[in-house]
Amino acid sequence: MPAPGAAAAWEFNPDYQRLIVLWGQVVPLLDTLDASLDKAYRMGRSRDVWDAPVGERYVKDLTEWKARLGQYRQAILTSISDQAADTPRWIPVDAGAPHAFS
Repeated sequence: MPAPGAAAAWEFNPDYQRLIVLWGQVVPLLDTLDASLDKAYRMGRSRDVWDAPVGERYVKDLTEWKARLGQYRQAILTSISDQAADTPRWIPVDAGAPHAFS
């Protein structure tokens, strides 16, 4: 931290920015996976698609995969959030006064 009374400049922490970008990349991918499992689940429940005992097993497997994806999603996003909580958003930078002549 700069000395009291000293002029300080602050910049957005690049490490925190990296976490924001990571969050923005991960969430859409997880949403896509979730939507794919939802579509397959609806198809598996439909009697138009499955009219056999294998359909029930398929739905049961999809339910388990969806639960595992939910746990995985929670673990990833919690990890990013925990790291973000420990990372300062703004950091002081050494800002020298601008000089007209060197």
